[in-house]
Amino acid sequence: MKFNIRGENIQVTAALREYVEKKVGRLEKYFETPQPTDVHVTMRVHRGEGTIEVTIPLGGVIIRAEETHEDMYAAIDLVVEKLERQIRKHKTKLMRQLRVDTVSKQPQRENQQVAVALAEDSEEEDVDINIVRTKRFDLKPMDAHEAVMQMDMLGHSFFVFQNSDTNDVSVVYRRNDGRYGLIEPK
Repeated sequence: MKFNIRGENIQVTAALREYVEKKVGRLEKYFETPQPTDVHVTMRVHRGEGTIEVTIPLGGVIIRAEETHEDMYAAIDLVVEKLERQIRKHKTKLMRQLRVDTVSKQPQRENQQVAVALAEDSEEEDVDINIVRTKRFDLKPMDAHEAVMQMDMLGHSFFVFQNSDTNDVSVVYRRNDGRYGLIEPK
């Protein structure tokens, strides 16, 4: 793993850098072969609390966690625990999906049921829109089931992906009732 560690409102000392590399480096034990990947770590201090955000892109899957604590070293420990849980959860889901696919001999996407969301027409209001952040990323072709897994791993309420069935850009999202929705273009 190659670490890209940066600080916002905090000096990243050699001790902090070494501690992050040691703790996050332990996650390599969960992979069969060492992954040549960049680990992006951002540390920031706001109102006396330290926040650490770790993002690890792994072969089309992004593992991400964020934790805030008064002590930066404690925040690092907490974020590593969160990342370990995510990796174990992801591996368990993959193994379960592999077993289901092997037993049924049918692709998983034929068995899944995803609710399709219909866009509601709403009245336009004269609101001054202020976009404060823009994210850009490559779209990986995947089915809706894999997109829902990725969304859950990231802890987001929606996920944009390229649908491998239709090659269109689609969105999965978590509904208020806890189920999932899928938005596809016509």
